Amino acid sequence: MSHLNGLSPASSKASSEASLQRVKNLPGYTTPVFKGKEEQRANVQADVAAKGFIPRELVANEVNWFYSQLGIDDTYFQNESPSVISDHIIALFGAKVLAYTKHDLNKLVIDLERIDEKGNGATFIHTSLPGLTSTEGPGATCESRIDSLYLDNSTPSNCYRLETFRSTGSISATASQQLRCYFITKCNFPSPPPPSTRTDGLTDIRTVSDTAFLEKASPHTLEVYQKIIWQVESRYGPVMEVFEVEGTRERRLVIGYKMGGTSRFFSALSNLYHFYQLYSARKYVEQFSNGITIISLYLNPMPNSTGAPIEHSIFQVMKEASLLYCLPDNPFFLDSVNSGHAVQEATYAYCGWVFAQHFCNRLGPAYLHLKNILDESNPLHAEVLNNIKRRFREETFTRESIAQVIHAHAEIIHLLYVNFAMVHYPAADEASQLGPTLSYQRLQTTQPLSDSELYDKIRRTVLNKQDLQVLESFLIFNKHILKTNFYQPTKVALSFRLAPEFLPEIEYPNKPFGMFIVIGNEFRGFHIRFRDVARGGIRIVMSRNKENYSINQRMLFDENYGLAATQSLKNKDIPEGGAKGTILPSLGAPPRRCFEKYIDAIIDLLIPSRNSGTNERHVDLYGKQELLFFGPDEGTADMMDWAALHARDRGAETWWKSFTTGKSAELLGGIPHDTYGMTSLSIRQYVLGIYKQLGLREKDITKVQTGGPDGDLGSNEILLSSDKTIAIIDGSGVLADPAGINREELIRLAKRRLTVAHFDKTKLSKDGYLVKVEEQDVRLPSGEIVLDGTDFRNGAHFRFKADLFVPCGGRPEAVNISNVAALTDTEGKPHFKYIVEGANLFFTQQARLHLEKRKIVLFKDSSTNKGGVTSSSLEVLAGLALTTQEYLDLMIFKDGKPSEFYQKYVKEIQEKISENAAAEFHCIWREHARLQGAKPRTQISDELSTRLNNLQAELEFSDLFDDVPSRRGVMRRAIPATLVDQVGLDALLERLPETYQRALFSSWVASHYISTNTVSTAPV
Repeated sequence: MSHLNGLSPASSKASSEASLQRVKNLPGYTTPVFKGKEEQRANVQADVAAKGFIPRELVANEVNWFYSQLGIDDTYFQNESPSVISDHIIALFGAKVLAYTKHDLNKLVIDLERIDEKGNGATFIHTSLPGLTSTEGPGATCESRIDSLYLDNSTPSNCYRLETFRSTGSISATASQQLRCYFITKCNFPSPPPPSTRTDGLTDIRTVSDTAFLEKASPHTLEVYQKIIWQVESRYGPVMEVFEVEGTRERRLVIGYKMGGTSRFFSALSNLYHFYQLYSARKYVEQFSNGITIISLYLNPMPNSTGAPIEHSIFQVMKEASLLYCLPDNPFFLDSVNSGHAVQEATYAYCGWVFAQHFCNRLGPAYLHLKNILDESNPLHAEVLNNIKRRFREETFTRESIAQVIHAHAEIIHLLYVNFAMVHYPAADEASQLGPTLSYQRLQTTQPLSDSELYDKIRRTVLNKQDLQVLESFLIFNKHILKTNFYQPTKVALSFRLAPEFLPEIEYPNKPFGMFIVIGNEFRGFHIRFRDVARGGIRIVMSRNKENYSINQRMLFDENYGLAATQSLKNKDIPEGGAKGTILPSLGAPPRRCFEKYIDAIIDLLIPSRNSGTNERHVDLYGKQELLFFGPDEGTADMMDWAALHARDRGAETWWKSFTTGKSAELLGGIPHDTYGMTSLSIRQYVLGIYKQLGLREKDITKVQTGGPDGDLGSNEILLSSDKTIAIIDGSGVLADPAGINREELIRLAKRRLTVAHFDKTKLSKDGYLVKVEEQDVRLPSGEIVLDGTDFRNGAHFRFKADLFVPCGGRPEAVNISNVAALTDTEGKPHFKYIVEGANLFFTQQARLHLEKRKIVLFKDSSTNKGGVTSSSLEVLAGLALTTQEYLDLMIFKDGKPSEFYQKYVKEIQEKISENAAAEFHCIWREHARLQGAKPRTQISDELSTRLNNLQAELEFSDLFDDVPSRRGVMRRAIPATLVDQVGLDALLERLPETYQRALFSSWVASHYISTNTVSTAPV
């Protein structure tokens, strides 16, 4: 607790003097005086009288009161027509009459609005008590409507500026409410923009501003916004500044961020400052044509406030606004009236809620007992276990039931938050001591409990077992957080680096080395790695509908774990262990935005000590530098360039080049798998190995393929092979021809990366056909009617028979223990003789074993398709080994052409892929023959991977690495000669991080030792 106790009142005050920016007590905007106001008033009075709803003797008084006593800004009168104003006055009078009949003038509700039908803007006016969030009436929904209608989907070509004022007068002599007026107008950016007056290359605010804003903004406001714009341009997250108004207690909070960076933020900010008993006199939202939004709040303390003084609370508002930016519609803060949760506590509750959804132990002792009784190698038993596991996950703890527990135990959640904050609250330094004051004070008012004391209190307080389990999961969450960006002010999503020891062995038998959980407003994501130095793709999991999203949400971590574990098996003979990241966007959320926030939030925890763009430290209980290597996967292939460049912008000078693989070759020196057929080269070695071992001629082989000519694996499989392909199934449909699909036409599609839907049907034989997913009631040459093209496509891999099946695409677990029997005919004869699994996880483990029992020669994914990981590993090595200048010179194309070094390096990678794949094929084939088929190849492949990984782990920290001559000898062989010749071995050993060198050393020694011996050979 020492890092929290270091803040004295004196140092706090000194810090406030140093960090506060003062402005003169002048309006930030000038409201043009409406010269036609009196003439308009006369016209309005005549119109009100003519409409006849208000008694004539009261008309002049009502109009005068509306124009002179309410304190409505001239902007309103200038924007509205006399007819609209007269309607508003009549509506106001009617509301007063209604309130009178209820004998309570404080029930007076005014709700006036005008929305322009052509989309040019809107006006909203309603009654409002200062400093309170309305829970009923128009004020309860007005700002959230403004968010959804005008602010959330802003783009430079379609955006709105907003001005909102509180009237200075009350709505009547007997009612205390004031009027809140919102004026929304569509931005008008001059085209072409005015020329810049700057000579330093920085953005000139006058060239990107709306014309109305330039007319109204004071010189000082232009200066402040100019600086905010520059800061926003230089970072990914929000920028926040506080200004003290001289001679008053007013504080102005200015927030800048990139359009689309958050949603429902404007309305959430009102809830935030109301929580601290502040009210806003004026608020502005300005948009700029370079894609930047700036919100400005003029905040004052409520009269007779019992909250903290605004001089302190404003900094807490600023700090918590950064959390709101990440989670603006957090249900645990929206309920703060009942729960009393501040934003920090509510955000913690939200993160714990997400954690509990994934990690409450949902299986329990009953499942474990059943698992011990049943035989998982028996397909029927395995199916029963899978169904029970799925049912447990669906029914034990739902999102709703966990949320109810959190709402019901606000005091316990508060204690759990304090337990978290006592560890992870950053120690104040001289430059930022005032910022944490209120958080610090809140923590001081609660006696912090030790983990055991807190556990005892939860156990004594919570009697319901399920409630207890949910709250215990929060304590587990706290105990396993090694670092987090929770308290950093510029984040765009929340990230936590977790120690994975809490994962139950019954569900996750192989313990990961490390894991991250990332939580954003429109997504959640994980990253799991099985060794310190590890690499794997980042996958975006898209959902078709609400039900599908719910399933994806439940299964996200398990899918991530399975993919990372498979990657670990596949990465057995490269330095990097297996890793994988998954991102689940909410329905309708832009996938790219989710990816960018995910990357930025993880980088927050990779950059040591201080984050780029902020002076705020995070508490690092891990205490070591971490290197993560990301690659492309489903939905992220075109995002790797951005991630690498963003890492460089964030200050990752030494590792931005290796941070992602799959970068574009020409711009960033990446080595694309598809262009050079990297993954297909390894798959091909297994196909050729089968042909060679069994004496088969490729031209005589019939083949079925999933994954079409539009994909990486599918296109290269077509281009590299010369077999008789009888069926191809891809996302667009099913192409089949028992006579063999016309190879020239297939090659045309593969070279142009087109789906089978583009196949020229005139090239089909009389028995051939193409069924597209959008088609219905299609008659096949056999006379069979296909009712629905999508359903036909989804099950097409079960209907064809051929010698060889090569899945090059498709969803994980497409063939599982429940449907694998469909790959055999009524007599039990398999549809295929040989299967080379190119697509990841196309078969479940039980399905593979089931097929091998039926004498199918099957090679699983973790052995066959590792060519891509080998290529990516050597792309990482180049990024780590070359300086930035060398990388620019050697890896990035000049005039669209690769350097000689790049071409030689790619050729060496291709040779290494073929060599590694052939060596592993022969190792598995040899072991299977030695055991006379007693052990399936699937099991041999897994044992080979496990043996290699275990041997690598032993070697990595053995004294063999410390023997310098041995180490140099291994490194000279392990690093491609092209790189050694270019840089020199001594320079390479100086540049490569020691953790990476150990991993490279151990992987080379282990793979060469095993490949020259049998899988079961004991290590020496």
